[in-house]
Amino acid sequence: MTPIVHGLYVHPIKGCTATALTTSAVVETGLLHDRDFMLVDAVDGHFISQRKLPAMAVIRPTVVDEGLVVTAPGLEDHEHKTRYDGDRIAVKVHWWDGEGVDQGDEAAEWFTLALGRPCRMVRVPPDLDRRLDDEGRVGFADAHALLMTSLSSLDGLNERILQTGADPVPMNRFRPNVVVSGWPEPHTEDLVREVAIGTASFGYARVCVRCVVPTVDQETGLKAGHEPTRTLAGYRRANGGVTFGMKAKVLRTGTLSVGDPVEVTAWA
Repeated sequence: MTPIVHGLYVHPIKGCTATALTTSAVVETGLLHDRDFMLVDAVDGHFISQRKLPAMAVIRPTVVDEGLVVTAPGLEDHEHKTRYDGDRIAVKVHWWDGEGVDQGDEAAEWFTLALGRPCRMVRVPPDLDRRLDDEGRVGFADAHALLMTSLSSLDGLNERILQTGADPVPMNRFRPNVVVSGWPEPHTEDLVREVAIGTASFGYARVCVRCVVPTVDQETGLKAGHEPTRTLAGYRRANGGVTFGMKAKVLRTGTLSVGDPVEVTAWA
């Protein structure tokens, strides 16, 4: 079976609901619109994520011509017109310190109400040039442009989870950008070094060490027990944690679509 793109996803606001796509442009920092926006603490500018606020999973942004339409349970929809540049505030993503374009008080008030804590929304500045050594350029993602997973890896994991008596998990727990079908062996993505999809190509950066977010139910925004982390800990320990998926850098910009062949041009 020829490996193909099974699923394609962007996360317009870091930490919030993913948007499923049929096709996407690929820019130097990953899929177009992926993590263009980010919510930060109103005091110290530190990014906010599902690690501490799992309810972010049910905040759903949709990209429209002039900005975003954002929905959340119990709130009126928020229509946001993007500020591409203007007032900037200091922001922090893990060890990286930088700036974000502040998106204004109206957005800050809506997200503060949605999350129950003071926060502001920022956008990637047009002049941002954030790079991690030779692992590619990135916007507001944790550290890399793209996350690739595969159905075979999920199937292998869920077989192990079922053996423990627990329920299998869906792929959205891992918040990938590209999901591949057709690789017969689990974790084949770990062995990819260069891959061409559509008119774009990507290079291996590192395996993805997982935080607690895969234990959050992405449909309810609630912590859902210890899986899949507990089972992954039994066979996927590396680099100080448990791993699932491959982080990639953009080698060539272009376009890719669901159904495109996944052509590996260099293996480990």
